[in-house]
Amino acid sequence: IYGKMVNIDGNAYEVILEKSKEDLTLEKLLILNPGSTSTKIAYYEDEQQIFVESISHSADEIAKYDLIVDQYEFRKDMIMEVLKEKNVKLEDLTGIVARGGLLPPLKAGAYRVNDDMVWQLKNKPAMEHASNLGAVIADAIAKPLGIPAFIYDGVTVDEMMPILKITGLKEISRKGIGHNLNTRAAAMKYARENGKEYKDCKLIVVHLGGGISVTLQYGGKVADIINDEDGPFAPERAGGLPVQSLIKYFAESGMTAKEMLKKMKSRGGLVAHLGVNDSREVEKMIENGDEHAKLIYDAMALNVARKIGEEAATVAGDVEAIILTGGIAYSEYFTNEVKKNAEWIAPVIVYPGENEMESLALGGLRVLRGQEEAHEFVRTE
Repeated sequence: IYGKMVNIDGNAYEVILEKSKEDLTLEKLLILNPGSTSTKIAYYEDEQQIFVESISHSADEIAKYDLIVDQYEFRKDMIMEVLKEKNVKLEDLTGIVARGGLLPPLKAGAYRVNDDMVWQLKNKPAMEHASNLGAVIADAIAKPLGIPAFIYDGVTVDEMMPILKITGLKEISRKGIGHNLNTRAAAMKYARENGKEYKDCKLIVVHLGGGISVTLQYGGKVADIINDEDGPFAPERAGGLPVQSLIKYFAESGMTAKEMLKKMKSRGGLVAHLGVNDSREVEKMIENGDEHAKLIYDAMALNVARKIGEEAATVAGDVEAIILTGGIAYSEYFTNEVKKNAEWIAPVIVYPGENEMESLALGGLRVLRGQEEAHEFVRTE
């Protein structure tokens, strides 16, 4: 059947529904990853990445929109334009996988994008973040084509052991939220390379990026996560801070809660101490003899090692490997500093890079091939 028109949000797109035998043997996936200042798009045929494109969004462009959901048309139109430029035929797609947004607590793995999920992200997300648009845009493209859309290893995966949620104030509990996509992908890579099932691995996986999180992956779950709220300070994050000093500083600062949170999220860590958020710049400063930069950078690495030790204590040291991943894992200097203070616990393995697009694609492939089953999301009012 040629020339059938599909309607995506009022715009007509011509698709060809007749496919060759070769086309039917390939899974062809569109991958969507909206971030604060960019929208990343990739196209995969099975495990092969055909292209990846990152569209940058200036502060002025984003400032036009009061709410994240208001950016929907702006971002979707850019995605459709890239697909047109890259000659990706909508009728060729067999599935879409998007970065999971700030939903209520999730299980690890895949969730099918459904009406409940779209409603939740539009009307009642856990927090405002650009990733909330991923599933919404995926649904708008996939539904008229009659193909499935998924999210995979969302930010709010929470499989923590109940005992680890308890704090010294009954009104406050720890929550599972962090770099689940990259850390779980690194753990599954380790399992494949060692001929093991993910569920049988006992790992501590550290994401080293603009924020740093330390996860305990045990029994096929993200059993614990020390995220950038109470973990090591990072290039942009303040990390865990002495509580009484923090309360006093906040009370005397004159800042609103929103301003204080922004400072801790984007003006802490290396930015606060050294004025830069790029670890490569810090290493150049160290090479040029800056002892203060070395002290701060070494402190960040030591903090990572200490949190690895904290997770190891959670399971009485029963850890088979420690994995370092994320952008800073490319740094031999930094990873060696972490190793120096952590490899007594278990061997330290380095998988540099974030690989988010590949992780989403491989997760979607496992579902489409019947190797994993997608969860069904139910909205919360």
